[in-house]
Amino acid sequence: MTPFCTYGLQHFVLSKGNPIDSPVPHHDSRISMLLSITTLVVASLIDEDESAKVDKTDYSFANQQEKQKGTGKSHHDLVSSLQMLGNFIGLLAPPRSAVSAANRAAAKAMFFISGTSVESAYLDCISMDDVSVDYSGNMRHLIVEACIARNLLDTSAYFWPGYVKGCINELPSNVPSQVPCWSSLMQGAPLTPVMTKALISTPASSLTELEKIFEIAVSGSDYEKISAATILCGASLTQGWNVQEHTAHFIIRLLSPPSSTNHSESGSHLIGHASVLNALLSGISTIDSIKIFSLLGMVPQLACSLMAICEIFGSCVPSISGSQTTENETSAHTVFSNGFTLFLKLWRFDRCFGARPADIPTVGSNLTPEYLLLIRNSHLTSSGDAPEDCNKRRLSSVASSSSAHPIYIDSFPKLKAWYNQHNACISSTLSGVARGTHVPHHVDELFNFIFKEKEQGRQSLDSNNSGSCSSFREADESIYLGKLPAWEILAALHYVVDAALTACANGRLSPRKLAMGLKVLVDFLPASLGTIVSYLTAEVTRGTWKPASMNGTDWPCPDANLSFVEEKIKTIVAATAVDVSSASSGSGQATLPLPLAALLCLTIAYKTDRDSIRYLDLPAQVLASVSAGCPWPCMPIVYSLWSQKAKRWSAFFVFSSSRTVFLQNQQAFVQLLRSCFTAILGLHSNPLSHNGGIGALLGHGIVSHAHDSVSPVSPGILYMHVYPHLSDVFFLNKEIVSLLIECVGEITRSGFNVEECKKMKRIQGHFQLASNLTRGKLVASLAASLVWSSGGLGLVQSLFEEFLPSWFVSDHSSSQGESPQVAWLKGYVVAYFASLCGAFVWGVDSSSWGSKRRRKILGSHMEFIVTVLKGQIILRCDEITWRAYLLGFISLMVICMPTWVLEVDVHVLKIISKKLNEWNETELAMELLGIGGLDFMGAAVEMIIECQP
Repeated sequence: MTPFCTYGLQHFVLSKGNPIDSPVPHHDSRISMLLSITTLVVASLIDEDESAKVDKTDYSFANQQEKQKGTGKSHHDLVSSLQMLGNFIGLLAPPRSAVSAANRAAAKAMFFISGTSVESAYLDCISMDDVSVDYSGNMRHLIVEACIARNLLDTSAYFWPGYVKGCINELPSNVPSQVPCWSSLMQGAPLTPVMTKALISTPASSLTELEKIFEIAVSGSDYEKISAATILCGASLTQGWNVQEHTAHFIIRLLSPPSSTNHSESGSHLIGHASVLNALLSGISTIDSIKIFSLLGMVPQLACSLMAICEIFGSCVPSISGSQTTENETSAHTVFSNGFTLFLKLWRFDRCFGARPADIPTVGSNLTPEYLLLIRNSHLTSSGDAPEDCNKRRLSSVASSSSAHPIYIDSFPKLKAWYNQHNACISSTLSGVARGTHVPHHVDELFNFIFKEKEQGRQSLDSNNSGSCSSFREADESIYLGKLPAWEILAALHYVVDAALTACANGRLSPRKLAMGLKVLVDFLPASLGTIVSYLTAEVTRGTWKPASMNGTDWPCPDANLSFVEEKIKTIVAATAVDVSSASSGSGQATLPLPLAALLCLTIAYKTDRDSIRYLDLPAQVLASVSAGCPWPCMPIVYSLWSQKAKRWSAFFVFSSSRTVFLQNQQAFVQLLRSCFTAILGLHSNPLSHNGGIGALLGHGIVSHAHDSVSPVSPGILYMHVYPHLSDVFFLNKEIVSLLIECVGEITRSGFNVEECKKMKRIQGHFQLASNLTRGKLVASLAASLVWSSGGLGLVQSLFEEFLPSWFVSDHSSSQGESPQVAWLKGYVVAYFASLCGAFVWGVDSSSWGSKRRRKILGSHMEFIVTVLKGQIILRCDEITWRAYLLGFISLMVICMPTWVLEVDVHVLKIISKKLNEWNETELAMELLGIGGLDFMGAAVEMIIECQP
């Protein structure tokens, strides 16, 4: 993760003001994710630091004891940083949703200092008016508690100077003597409805408490199992930053229950767990939960469990589940729909229709079910490859929950068949219904079921089957379909939706009947929403359907607030100086592609309550992706209509619409890039960024100051919401480097010390940089973050193999007459930029996935450098710029990335070191050769001899 994205994550979570109401993870969930993921990463770094101090070949008991006692530099730096953080109290004010948690953390420390142990549930009952001591907490208290929970710190942190303002000796008298809480459960209290409700809303404080509730979910009564499953999906998952990864692990284990010894071979053992599985699937269907599993790296493991559930329950007739577990028994259709919809959301189903050519799965979410399974299988053996990596050990343990053996897509034939049909639908138009199967019969039955009032001119898809289909009465159709397994219904759905859309286009089916018929189908089998979305979005991208006139008669009309949406879009992008064309002016009627209009009308037919939103999350994401790719003003039209449906989300819809301005106009996108650079340097007078720096780049996030308005948004936040939807990223290298060089000119015009340039020497492994060079490194960091975030490995590879060589040999006539100082700064800043791009994508050592591609790409770039040094390529850039680039790039490799040096050809390094010696950079040349060890000893000796007077 780049510094740009890391700071963006923190700033997005902890932004000031009121976050806009939207269908995205809630504020408290985002804070919990930040505290959980950050401390897990810190724990891995400290674990790696401690492991490096112990000889990996020595596994004696004494050596392991030494490792456990060690406190390396990373741990010391963590403690020092947290202690120093108390000096910046202005930065530590918690967001409104985290005030209560911060106060509890501070009160806990005060009680500990006084020697009083208090259950967290009682802390919720204390008011500041009840005690004489100010126990108001801040973000440092939450961070310290998160570190204590991960054993990164101990309770001695409570005694740090200024950590708390006193101690609390006893609970106030008005606090209830008994509060339903986790400690009551640990003491044997039963899971009553009151207790269950309390535990759902209160996160567990320790792994022991989670293990207790997991034990109940496995071996309790039927009611207790469902209650325990619901508790695990509650606050312990979404707000339990100290136990979040354990909660997610337990949920995956419950989704993959082992087969009991007395289970018969007649059916899957999963059928008997239908009610518990359904409770789990419903509980983790929210965006908050999905984001948590994603950040924890558990999506492949969760997806594997969901595939098994979908395969089994989608193949069952939707009768009652085999186990009489509850009064309201759970049908196979219900379990399948919840599992299948969740699986599609994990798979990032919406990205199938707008994947970027430069993406690789780890960067661009261009995932497939097969890829998810391959990642899951790799986790099974990863712990053996790197025993010191606690994160890999954790993921390996989660992966083995479903099976200790690799699992492939062929293990799920029904899912594979649907997936192949899905891909076929995307790649080409539908072919005829296959004869000799039950699909034509199912198609007619489904059409009759959802459009019971037969439209004039409606014809059967297959005239040979029309007679037999018409013999069914409408009352029998629901009964007939109710006996079909879900997979058989999904196999027919593409043809049903195609027939319905064709009938609507030809005037045989009204738009209202089309939308309501599709809704009837989704109400009957919610999992059908995925197939409906698959077909309609594929047809939108083909562009073969006539447009639908959004006139308020046949289709809904957006005119009521379309102009309002456009004005707000202009406000949002104002900081980028980009003009927004108006869609509401003139006499032209607003139109949408027919499939997009159908999908829009289907989604706005639903309420935005909790029960519906878990299904609407799926088409909402696809709707945004597809409409963003349609001509302007499709996106404002879509969100204008949605704003009428869900007014509390209007600010979110307006902001989402604004990204289309940049996606459909490359010049506008370049202007957005320019705004990012000028903001970070503070080069214009905009009040959002007049001081420059990261704060100016990212501002205060997306802030709503009123019910229906959004304040101007900083360019960095806009960019973070735009770049995932770019369809072409390869033009970015040219634009970003051009802006980088332009910024160097702006920096030097503000003053550059000539003597500083001449005196640049490496002292203790670092350059002694002037302030201008520091600002140059800042914009280089931004440029590298933009390249890596936007295009990943593909764009970085293009940078090294294609763009940089062409940039050095291209005409730089516009730079003629510039001072040597400016030329030097340009070269070094480009070197710093290139080094960071490589570090982001390849890593600085050999532990990252990208390091496997480093040798080839870096080798190609180093060969280019040698070719220039030999005089075989004539450069057209300034010689000083080239020399500064080479010195900067090699110095950064030696200082920060010595592993890179070991992967470069010996002959190449000898040529470079010889040239460095000729430039009187003998010290750098010797260090370059010294990294190579024995292979370079001869060349080093020769250089020493040559340097002798």
